[in-house]
Amino acid sequence: MKTTLFSATALVGAMGASTAMADCGEVSITQMDWASAQVVTAVASFLMEQGYGCDVTQVPSSTVPALTSLAETGEPDILTEVWANSTPAYEGLLEEGKLVELADVLSDGGVEGWWIPAYLAESNPELTTWEGIMANPAAVGGRFHDCPSGWACDIINNNNLIALGAEAGGLERFQHGSGETLQTSIAAAYDEQAPWFGYYWAPTAVLGKYPMVQVEVGDYDAEAHTCNGSADCADPSFSAYPAAKVTTAASGAFLEREPEVADMLRNLSFTNAQMGEVLAWRLDNNASNEEAAVYFLTNYQDVWASWLSEEAAANLSAILQ
Repeated sequence: MKTTLFSATALVGAMGASTAMADCGEVSITQMDWASAQVVTAVASFLMEQGYGCDVTQVPSSTVPALTSLAETGEPDILTEVWANSTPAYEGLLEEGKLVELADVLSDGGVEGWWIPAYLAESNPELTTWEGIMANPAAVGGRFHDCPSGWACDIINNNNLIALGAEAGGLERFQHGSGETLQTSIAAAYDEQAPWFGYYWAPTAVLGKYPMVQVEVGDYDAEAHTCNGSADCADPSFSAYPAAKVTTAASGAFLEREPEVADMLRNLSFTNAQMGEVLAWRLDNNASNEEAAVYFLTNYQDVWASWLSEEAAANLSAILQ
């Protein structure tokens, strides 16, 4: 692992010395504030820069602000890892033609849900249901660990908790300031074998490293889920999360300007197993997003080689040997 990390670091450091080898111009791409999306962005950026000669700018963002920005300004050009089922504005932008869906970037789809640690489920099996938690909220620490403001799950979880009467039942919603602090809260709970209950998703290194059990809350209701995705939902009703469609999308202007790069992005896709393995390596090695991208590109050449044009593949093979 240390050798791979050293090689990745050296390659990342050398990237700035490369010269453009195609007529690709400036490209902006989201850098969402959770780990798997950051790896997708790092891989896509590397391929665009080193394979197609693009001048890539990564724009720190999250789902709702990125969609709002694209709708109003046409930028950023590319949105990586959009959890489409949890983002009501997404379908409207597709219908308006402001956004074009390119690929299911997580080919297996994503999993969203409410979880407790496996050790808590083993010692208190009743906590694997919502009814069991509300019968004794202190057993899960009296709080629900929620995702940061600006994430689509922020609004959905809040409306679901309102519909379930969580606060009145003694369960406080604790909203984390970032994906990193949400992740850290699970690691800290495991270190202390402490109570924990909250929202998380897969594929992630966290759920691979720290076994979690999904709490049985209720069924998926399409109408309720749609309403819960809006901050203006007047009468929230509970709905579980559906199996998540996770995509890469881009502005129509980008497709017209950079059709060859768009073709590459249409092919860029990870299985949950592949992404989980890369994320676990990144976590265990305290690696950067760029180093994780190089780790993927070094170890999964049989996967990404088919994504590229012949010229781009030749450019990358000269670098990644």
